[in-house]
Amino acid sequence: MKVGEFCNRDVVVMRGDESAQAAAALMREHHVGDVVLVEDRGGVTTPLGIVTDRDLVLEVMVPGVDAASLAVRDLVTAPLVTVREDQGLFDALELMRARGVRRLPVVNEKGALLGILAVDDLVGLMGEMLSRLSSVVARQVVREEKQRP
Repeated sequence: MKVGEFCNRDVVVMRGDESAQAAAALMREHHVGDVVLVEDRGGVTTPLGIVTDRDLVLEVMVPGVDAASLAVRDLVTAPLVTVREDQGLFDALELMRARGVRRLPVVNEKGALLGILAVDDLVGLMGEMLSRLSSVVARQVVREEKQRP
């Protein structure tokens, strides 16, 4: 199963020079916990970083910084970790674990932003897979009881 098949293609994006307040407004408007900072590089929308609702709380709200005057690019604290659309889901999960991130922008071979994969997405998918696996076991028991009364 490839990342590109399961990632969310509706990514909320903004430019790095926009304000932290604008980021918070976008998150509220779209009911998401992150925005991806992007720039245009030769006609390719390239991700530069991610700002999360947690970043806003810890770096803006708690210290009492004026969100309207702070550029979101100043909230990006770590190098961005991305995943290619053709990588496997388990590779993406391992990357998340190794790097300690909960969200991965999904890019193509040119580095263009295609989507985002979040831990929440994987939890839902794996829950569905476990449910299906459980039903296989239950059906096997029913089948065996009919064949061997």
